[in-house]
Amino acid sequence: MELTAATGRNDVTENYVDGLSLEEKASLTSGSDFWHSQSVAGIESILLTDGPHGVRKQPEGGDALGLGHSIPATCFPPAVGLGSSWNLDLIRQVGEALGDEAKAEQVSVLLGPGINIKRSPLCGRNFEYVSEDPFLSGRVAAALITGIQSRGVGTSLKHFAANNQEHDRMRVSADVDERTLREIYLAGFEYAVKTAAPTTVMCSYNKINGVYSSQNHWLLTEVLREQWGFDGLVVSDWGAVNDRVAALAAGLDLEMPPTGTDTQIVDAVRGGDLDESVLTTAAERLSTLVKRTAAARTEGHTYDVERHHELARTAAAESAVLLANDGELLPLTPGGQTVAVIGEFACSPRYQGAGSSQVVPTKLDNALDAILDLEGADRVTFAPGFTFDGTPDDHMVTEAVDAARRADVAVLFLGLPSATESEGFDRTDIELPADQIALLEAVHGANPNTVVVLANGGVVSIEPWKDHAAAILEGWLLGQAGGSAIADLLFGITNPSGRLTETIPLRLQDNPSYLHFPGSQQHVRYGEGLYVGYRYYDSALREVAYPFGFGLSYTTFDITDTSVDAGKNSAEVTVTVRNSGDRSGSTVVQVYVHDASASIDRPAQELKGFAKVHLDPDESATVTITLDTRAFAYWSVAAQDWAIEPGDYEIRVGFSSRDIATTDTITLAGNVGVGTLDAMSTIGEWLAHPVGSAVLGAAMAAAAGDGAQAVSPEMMALAGSMPLGKLATFGLGITEEQVAQLVAAAAQPGS
Repeated sequence: MELTAATGRNDVTENYVDGLSLEEKASLTSGSDFWHSQSVAGIESILLTDGPHGVRKQPEGGDALGLGHSIPATCFPPAVGLGSSWNLDLIRQVGEALGDEAKAEQVSVLLGPGINIKRSPLCGRNFEYVSEDPFLSGRVAAALITGIQSRGVGTSLKHFAANNQEHDRMRVSADVDERTLREIYLAGFEYAVKTAAPTTVMCSYNKINGVYSSQNHWLLTEVLREQWGFDGLVVSDWGAVNDRVAALAAGLDLEMPPTGTDTQIVDAVRGGDLDESVLTTAAERLSTLVKRTAAARTEGHTYDVERHHELARTAAAESAVLLANDGELLPLTPGGQTVAVIGEFACSPRYQGAGSSQVVPTKLDNALDAILDLEGADRVTFAPGFTFDGTPDDHMVTEAVDAARRADVAVLFLGLPSATESEGFDRTDIELPADQIALLEAVHGANPNTVVVLANGGVVSIEPWKDHAAAILEGWLLGQAGGSAIADLLFGITNPSGRLTETIPLRLQDNPSYLHFPGSQQHVRYGEGLYVGYRYYDSALREVAYPFGFGLSYTTFDITDTSVDAGKNSAEVTVTVRNSGDRSGSTVVQVYVHDASASIDRPAQELKGFAKVHLDPDESATVTITLDTRAFAYWSVAAQDWAIEPGDYEIRVGFSSRDIATTDTITLAGNVGVGTLDAMSTIGEWLAHPVGSAVLGAAMAAAAGDGAQAVSPEMMALAGSMPLGKLATFGLGITEEQVAQLVAAAAQPGS
């Protein structure tokens, strides 16, 4: 069987489902145990196991979930970190490594990546997700899927869809309008499905507008298969199926784990409630998945543990984001100063989130050891400063302050204890623990050369304490090599190049979902609509702590030239970027689109292209970023399609959503017609319409020629929002017959 490089799929021609009994076909639609599919007559059982940032394979005889123990595997940075690298080539390499490790353990499907939108910073599982932006999330997912599947291992794009909170996740209905669904919550999935072809898609637990995802025909069949062309298998999240028959009919192929309810499928077919062809199709999809992942089950595959650890270190270094560096305190010079390392996280790193994605690492670096190696033991002192339970300890604070006072620089490792964020529950605030903030204030009082290194899976508020830190390095959760990567960044071995994939607000209350999250009575209303993350902050001109796309470097970059070549409904953006500093480094060129002449509600700007560029001092590079038709489109509910309005669009190029270097304006033809007018179209809409304005203008001129009183500007402003037909209703000089004549005239070809 020939493996295609683009998708990792096999050329599948055999069909083992023909001839199976009804019971055998039904058994293929549920697993044989917690992690394996069913084996039936020529169709072997395959192993599906958790990812997404490492292989979490349960050993034989372990507990059902395997949360307590799993076979050692490389723990790469979770999505909160890896996405912040904005480096799609690096992410693909991580995918290849994950595929190699899965193959070594004969894992056929790695359950990931997860790309649900970070609607609220409180979501307890945000560490497993990429961004508040679907464009970026989709590209990261596609790169990871391509890498994993290049090894013949399957993936499971999850959690489909609108799974943006842990609170009541198995029952809650995400009540969201279709346009918001299409543009924000489905767009990343759509891109990954169309460009990377994941072998499976995993449905979410929640309902969407009252219908469980697992039995949502519109979602799983009409959108995913018929509109996007997905031809893989849909698997449930573990325990997400509530009605076996309804789920199968909706397009869900495999229930995991099995619930022993296969007889319900058989009875439904025999009773005429379910067409057997639906069951046959699902069984064929399972058979196809088994064949597509055959390469994952070859004997003797190994991988280089040390090489993968070094890749994890590279990924971690590119994932951290330098938020502040007052007076260029960083980078430190190896052997050049005395350093007080403070904070338990320095020697007991928090490197991944809690829940089903927990990986047992092959090895684990910590920052303290790495700093000792770079700086020398005689120049480094350590004080834990606090405990993870949040209990204040005056002695520990005093010890930390004394260490800081005696050192040239104090480096504080602060963050969120693992018990505060996890799969299964949401956070209640975005604050650092109070005892850590008190420690920071005391240390900064003793030594103003204070650096803060953060460890957190979700955004934390920085505004309350940022004045007590000369430098801030957002370390997220960086996987097993994060400790050495942090040391490399602090001492300039590596130049920081991570960029924020989500806005850091001044306070939780500024987040657009604040009044709606997490809902009540098993419903959560997505009342902010399209205005998620920077789409809201930038449109409302809301001040933020750090904007989407932001990140500092030890060098500086300039955009020296930008040109835009516009097509009918697309564009190519060519950018020249120069390293204007004295260190080698990488930056991320970001392209945002603003619809300057929109007649519909649209965010002020949206990310539609990016490129990560590495440059030596005084080196320049030219990059071209293509903006396809989707870059300018919105979802038209009326047309049930993507629509582009004709008119002017601004192409904004910069280094974050708030750091725009150049703006160019292009004019597009659009793919939306001028639309039809009727009696309920407003006078303003008539006057804005290229045909209607001429028809109505001619009628008004004729009326004026007959001696009718001219309409004053004040009256026109008052009447602008009034439907034309209401002029007849109120007896304002026009009859219903005349309105009908105007509507007919506006509809005439060539009018």
